Amino acid sequence: MASGDPNTRTPPDPFAVDDSSLYEVRTRAPGPPGRLPLTADDLIRRPSGEVFGWTQDVGMGLPTHELGRPEALLLGTCGGLRAPDGTPIALGYHTGHWEIGLLVEEAARALRASGWVPFAGFCTDPCDGRTQGTTGMFDSLPFRNDAAMVLGRLIRSLPTRSAVVGIATCDKGLPAMMMALAGARNLPVVIVPGGVTLPASDGEDAGKVQTIGARFAHGQISLEEASELGCRACASPGGGCQFLGTAATSQVVAEALGLAVPLTALAPSGQRIWLESARRSVTAIASQRARSVTARQLLTPGALRNAMVVFAAFGGSTNLLLHLPAIAHAAGLAPPTVEEWAAVNRQVPRLVDCLPNGPHPTVRVFLAGGVPEVMLHLRACGLLDLAALTAFGTPLGASLDAWEHSERRVRLRARLADQDGIDPDAVILSPDAAARAGLRPTITFVGGNLAPEGAVLKSTAIDRGALDADGVYKMVGRARVFTTERAAIAAIKSRGSDAIQSGDVVVLCCRGPMGAGMEESYQVTSALKYLPHARNVPLLTDARFSGLTTGPCIGHVSPEALAGGPLGKLRDGDPVRVEVDTLRLQGSIDLVTGNESGAGQWVADDAELARRVSRPDLAPDPDLPDATRLWAALQNASGGAWTGAVYDVEKILGVLEAGHRALARAKRQE
Repeated sequence: MASGDPNTRTPPDPFAVDDSSLYEVRTRAPGPPGRLPLTADDLIRRPSGEVFGWTQDVGMGLPTHELGRPEALLLGTCGGLRAPDGTPIALGYHTGHWEIGLLVEEAARALRASGWVPFAGFCTDPCDGRTQGTTGMFDSLPFRNDAAMVLGRLIRSLPTRSAVVGIATCDKGLPAMMMALAGARNLPVVIVPGGVTLPASDGEDAGKVQTIGARFAHGQISLEEASELGCRACASPGGGCQFLGTAATSQVVAEALGLAVPLTALAPSGQRIWLESARRSVTAIASQRARSVTARQLLTPGALRNAMVVFAAFGGSTNLLLHLPAIAHAAGLAPPTVEEWAAVNRQVPRLVDCLPNGPHPTVRVFLAGGVPEVMLHLRACGLLDLAALTAFGTPLGASLDAWEHSERRVRLRARLADQDGIDPDAVILSPDAAARAGLRPTITFVGGNLAPEGAVLKSTAIDRGALDADGVYKMVGRARVFTTERAAIAAIKSRGSDAIQSGDVVVLCCRGPMGAGMEESYQVTSALKYLPHARNVPLLTDARFSGLTTGPCIGHVSPEALAGGPLGKLRDGDPVRVEVDTLRLQGSIDLVTGNESGAGQWVADDAELARRVSRPDLAPDPDLPDATRLWAALQNASGGAWTGAVYDVEKILGVLEAGHRALARAKRQE
């Protein structure tokens, strides 16, 4: 072998030392000075763990005179490791959790100054943008359940805490945090939202920039443009995305529920008003404690309905149809039904003109008045339960009175007008102005023979040019069926004979809970949006969508294909009718039969679907982790996606017991 062959080199000494001071190892040291403020009753009656907890506290440096003060637990989804000047020592998964350690520190200092002893624990979270189109997406929705359980266990593992402050920002970490705090029913709780990142003055938002691959493939941008745009999308290092995706919508919902302090959702990360939200949240915890208010009093049926109403007025991400029922379940409340969701969306006008449905980034929504400003309009419409409590433990009605006449409201709205030249009333509109501007309600629930248990569509995402004079999107097209996201995106990016064409209906199946963990399919929907010939091509899938999704994209199709759903019976070329009334908020997707010469002659072909069996190529993704398969089985036993994809212990135990009985009967019959 050559002398330079790595196999012939002498390996380095794994125990070599270049600093002899490493050997100066101590074996003992004096203990912390002072004495624990114990009483005889403490030693006789208190659990040993509580006494030893004090030993641990002073061991970590707490002065003994602070022992016995009320203890508050700070839970954060921090990720990465920042140097004091903000430069990265180790990167996080995303900007949403990059800076929230600053909020944890601010809240901790405020707690100490207020006479509390703060504790802190962490459970980081992934980024759905980073995992788009990868196997990492198979863990996305299941992660929410896992994180909620971990956060709940952390709360219970500090038995002496008197309150919990949750600090989170993004798609899975914030819903998980809300679920965990909702489950802490006998404690004062508050959420500190992690805020939003700023849009680039010389680039695209973090949603559009995720389409540079599809646009480059079709010659819409050059390699140089793609490289520059990809570099510039995040204009500040922290915060959630600049649009009303799942992260921003979750922040809005946290505030509407009364879990977050008024006007903390969507604050610009890293700025002084953002840091102040942590201090205000500490004040809220103290106010709840003084009023004997806990999560049980905050999270009521009235608060849940307020959150649904505010969600509809913002026009947020359809993922909250999964998360809000899960929060309700954790709080011991009945989750909203599809009928209740539909009724709220028909009743409530959309008032917020924000990306991706409108032109404005989320920071402008914050400056225009955020959730409190939207609530002022909703109160005037009689749509809110004003007796529901805010995070301060005080009635919502009183909080809105204070907001309406506050200097903060005047100054922030003026700042938006002065800095951006934007009228705040053009960002958050009155109901009359919204109607004149053509803002439409967001969510349409869809039925039909391809979705016998329902599906959902963000109807505001359909290009208005694709609607008829009555606001109806209607087409009959040829099914193009894909069982993997990779195959679908290849056809969308293709410029050959296999390319997606106008008149096609893209069907993406096997991507529900059993097939792919109910992955988020933004990679597919965004690619369709930015291809001129395909932006109005419908997509039908048993997966879910990013809050950024646009176009006639129908998700959550149920039952999923692998559970025998009709979507798994479609074949390439099948005539499929998609009809959505964006004003009445109703629609249907159907396998049809008829004469191509007249659209009115197409009729739903229920009989043909009943005759068919599922396609032979249906299968879970071969890379689906066992942990996700377990999640899919447990959430299915608990009621499935329409009840929040939660773990309902009683239902799971019932299914297991029924299985045990069936196995016992089978064994006796052998």
